[in-house]
Amino acid sequence: MKSLNIMIKPASSLCNMRCKYCFYADVSHMRDVASFGIMNDETMHAVLGNIRACLNEGDRVNFAFQGGEPTLAGLDFFVRFADAVSDWQGISVSYALQTNAYILDDEWCKFLKKHNFLVGVSFDILPDAHDCVRVDEKGKGTFSRILESIRKLKEHKVDFNVLCTLTNSIARHPEKVWKQVLRLDIDYVQFTPCLGELDGDDSVYALTPRRFASFYTQLFTLWYNEYRAGKYRSVKFFDDVVNLIILGTPTSCGMDGKCRPQLVVEADGSAYPCDFYCLDEYKLGNLKNQTVDALLASENVGKFLGCKTEIHKICETCNYRQFCGGNCRRMRNEICIGKDKNFCGYREFLDNCGETLAMLARELVKKR
Repeated sequence: MKSLNIMIKPASSLCNMRCKYCFYADVSHMRDVASFGIMNDETMHAVLGNIRACLNEGDRVNFAFQGGEPTLAGLDFFVRFADAVSDWQGISVSYALQTNAYILDDEWCKFLKKHNFLVGVSFDILPDAHDCVRVDEKGKGTFSRILESIRKLKEHKVDFNVLCTLTNSIARHPEKVWKQVLRLDIDYVQFTPCLGELDGDDSVYALTPRRFASFYTQLFTLWYNEYRAGKYRSVKFFDDVVNLIILGTPTSCGMDGKCRPQLVVEADGSAYPCDFYCLDEYKLGNLKNQTVDALLASENVGKFLGCKTEIHKICETCNYRQFCGGNCRRMRNEICIGKDKNFCGYREFLDNCGETLAMLARELVKKR
């Protein structure tokens, strides 16, 4: 049985907000064409045709829509998309949407609920931190507006999680963050490391390994106390570490230091192996006129996977080297080895919390 995960950017890098740390704005502006606009119906149907051609009865496919801001493609686009795959007999189809939630209204929520979308809402949890960075086209903060969208998702019983971009500033306040998670009753939260510039330039927002370690070590104590009191809230990073201990395989790409090629499809059908590297040099081809198998067999897949990354001295004697493998190469500077080369945030976290996480993993195995 085949299981495919296809990421689609139906509005390319277009966005109705101007977040000051946007990694895709950074990536897309390093291409010859920064934005491919809105995906038209001809491209959509051609892309779907080539995806369907590689699937057999019993196979699964998950369509994950990201951007830029994917809702700018319009609700009608998503309705047409869902209608186009509604007759895929014998194929299990699921959907995910990563959105800033700026334009979500009741009609959007009804659609998302009808088609069982899992929605990821970009929301930085702390009001001041959010409004400082996640601003609209006029430069105004969006915290209240996104909070109202979250209320609508809850009202319509749409499955959603919150993705908080973990900036260096937010990482200073794990207790404040956790109190806000409890106050807003967020059951599923992911803290995505705020990345530095792709060309290596410094960013005032980018996370550092020391802040990563400090944030997650303190957050883990708060999370664990509530877990032991009988209330489980999903913090994706903790879930991923436990799953890696139990399964031996990562549930988050790159967490073991190995890249696994994805199919990221831009609005014109262009395909790339990784959301972090939608660059001309790694373009695999075009899903409008090429098969999934042909794209995954592209020479650029090997080029992308073959990129060598520096192994630091601190890694050579690390007890967790086989466990983490240096982590995701795009997130390494923010999670593991910083500029001083003598400190690893991931190792510091595992030294502090790894034993308890391993105990939790053993408990889960026994329950299963």
